[in-house]
Amino acid sequence: MHKTQTPTAVILEPSCEASACVIWLHGLGADGHDFEGLVPQLGLPVEHSVRFVFPHAPVQPVTINLGESMRAWYDIRSMDLQADVDWPGVDTSVARVQQLMSEQIQAGIPAERLLIAGFSQGGLVALEAAMSFESPLAGILALSTYWPPRPDLQTGVQPPTTPVMIAHGLYDPICPCTLSEQTRQRCLEAGFDPLYHTYPMQHEVCAEEVGDIRAFLKNTLLT
Repeated sequence: MHKTQTPTAVILEPSCEASACVIWLHGLGADGHDFEGLVPQLGLPVEHSVRFVFPHAPVQPVTINLGESMRAWYDIRSMDLQADVDWPGVDTSVARVQQLMSEQIQAGIPAERLLIAGFSQGGLVALEAAMSFESPLAGILALSTYWPPRPDLQTGVQPPTTPVMIAHGLYDPICPCTLSEQTRQRCLEAGFDPLYHTYPMQHEVCAEEVGDIRAFLKNTLLT
């Protein structure tokens, strides 16, 4: 794969012309480089045509880190991740991600060949961006994240036939595994049939999870 970098993203291009795309959002304090090293571990076929886009979140003050500025998709105001959500900040990042999605579609990637992934707070933005996107997508990948209900009761428009995979560490001290169970329940109530995987790990990614991600990408983008 060939890597290009812009001020806002890291992009891994396949060896042939791209016909599919994964937009993958990092977690708090990381950047777009955080998951690029995982791509070779996925063991995708050499001739695959999947472009990977890893956007950088903007730098902004984060309340829970004593106001220190770092890359963040939105502010984290407290450890009550379900109830105290910076929804205006989430919506700003969702708009940015959906603009990226639209740019990929305009560049020739069909929406049904576009998969949205996110880790931790990037996972919440990925879920919100994908669920509110009007065109059916290839899939949604939610890693070590949460998806609280919105106070304004917005409803998604993504069809429930869209594949969803939720993955979480059983011993996650930052984003407890119970939050992923609630995310799964929200998906079920909305008519989705999500794959749900847990692993004996903390707030991270493990080898077994990489294997499950590989299988999900192959089923959604390589079949």
